[in-house]
Amino acid sequence: MKQSITLGNVGRFMGLGFLGTLKDLFTGNLQREDFISFLRKVIVPLASILLFIGLWHLGAKALYQREANFKIEKALADQGPEAADAMRACIASGDLSCQPNTLPAPSQVWDSYKSLLKDHRAISADKAEFKQKTAALNKKRVAAGEAPITYTGRPSFIDQIIMSLKTVFAGFLLALVIAVPLGVLIGLSPTLKSAFNWFIQIFKPVSPVVWYLLVFMIVKTILIDSNDDSSFIISFISVGFCSMWATLVNTAMGVSSVDKDYLNVAKVLKLGPIQNVFKVILPSALPLIFTGLKITLSVAWMVLIAIELLAQSPGLGSFVWEEFQNGANDSNSKIIVAMFVIGIIGFLLDRIMLTIQNAVSFNKNEGI
Repeated sequence: MKQSITLGNVGRFMGLGFLGTLKDLFTGNLQREDFISFLRKVIVPLASILLFIGLWHLGAKALYQREANFKIEKALADQGPEAADAMRACIASGDLSCQPNTLPAPSQVWDSYKSLLKDHRAISADKAEFKQKTAALNKKRVAAGEAPITYTGRPSFIDQIIMSLKTVFAGFLLALVIAVPLGVLIGLSPTLKSAFNWFIQIFKPVSPVVWYLLVFMIVKTILIDSNDDSSFIISFISVGFCSMWATLVNTAMGVSSVDKDYLNVAKVLKLGPIQNVFKVILPSALPLIFTGLKITLSVAWMVLIAIELLAQSPGLGSFVWEEFQNGANDSNSKIIVAMFVIGIIGFLLDRIMLTIQNAVSFNKNEGI
């Protein structure tokens, strides 16, 4: 039997339903409702992106001109007309030594993005060359029971992104391991709920900076005899403790609010406590648990930047702070690149959690 796959079917299969809409648009089969939906889901977002870039460009240009005028007026007031003319000519020439250092334009941010990728390729080549040069020596050192020589050069922007992702996922897993079992116990027992309520209410609003300092006090003492870098351990534990509260509260709420009819059926079927938890309570509480996990992952990604900065751990937090302190002409645009990367990764993490939730839960939703 011959089967055919239409463009619309492919689009729906891949989650790109607008491809089918485009086909209908060009073939004249598009209904009014579908056209309105197409405008809302494709054209309006594209138009809003273009509007955002346009306003950003105009705002950056206005700020640039404001700071340029200030530099010229200051030169005029301090050194006279000749200095003001020289400053005006210097700014017009594009000389980096006198350019206003303000909000970068979209084109500058794009140039910095390409520069960071070029820098990553150069560092990757250096790493490969170093690995090749030290391969024979490291083989002998490992055979002799010695530690291999490792590359100690600066990390690239991509390396720092990967390090941040490792830290946030380690912190998220720590939050998951602590919050879900504890939330189930609290949700099942009113006594435990009363016992832990004060603890949750007091420690939930604590600042990431304070959590970092607390974890630092404990970890540095535990690892006092170790020569290893503890910044990663301190960072992911701090991230986990900062972000676990939404999962803890939502898990407890979901477990305690399971429909009584489900529990009565479990009693009729004479399910044991463990079976009751895994076959009745957890499946019923999954929507709220995943809502908590989504919030936890979002909070973990947000607090990560501040914690990496404090812990001096390689990652996006350190990158942003180093660029801010660097004060180079392209530092601002690199910070904006990092801002977009942080936002896009945060969005993708949320979509991943939503996909997993829809795969394991009966309640489907499209998110925001």
